[in-house]
Amino acid sequence: MKENKIIINKLNELLADFQIYYQNLRGFHWNIQGKAFFELHVKFEELYTDAAMKVDEIAERILTIGGVPLHGFEDYLATAQIKPVKNVHDGETAVETIVSNLEHIVSVERSLKDLAGESGDSGTEDQMSSLIEEQEKTLWMYKAWLK
Repeated sequence: MKENKIIINKLNELLADFQIYYQNLRGFHWNIQGKAFFELHVKFEELYTDAAMKVDEIAERILTIGGVPLHGFEDYLATAQIKPVKNVHDGETAVETIVSNLEHIVSVERSLKDLAGESGDSGTEDQMSSLIEEQEKTLWMYKAWLK
């Protein structure tokens, strides 16, 4: 049971990070300006729509294994390692922030995957594997955009 509590806490950290990441994406979508506006405005919407689905999946996993997902914005701010950003209008800064946020999220997911594997929680381990695989591809694409 101790491992379960540790996994729940780590999943809540991931949930909090995703909530801040999601809100950052919304801000980028609303505030993007410049020559890449049309391209990035659409991409940021795709990313925040995807992040919203992942938030739900993570919260449901927490519930499935007997935990309570964080659900207050003050809890997200207190728990997340990702920091909110404001007033980002240029594409390069927005994409650099997305890459940084996703790199952090993937590192948390890898840690969770290992922890879940060690404690026999194959459901969480599988969920993290899927998230990592998808987000590594997203990272590759956004890093390529920055070059």
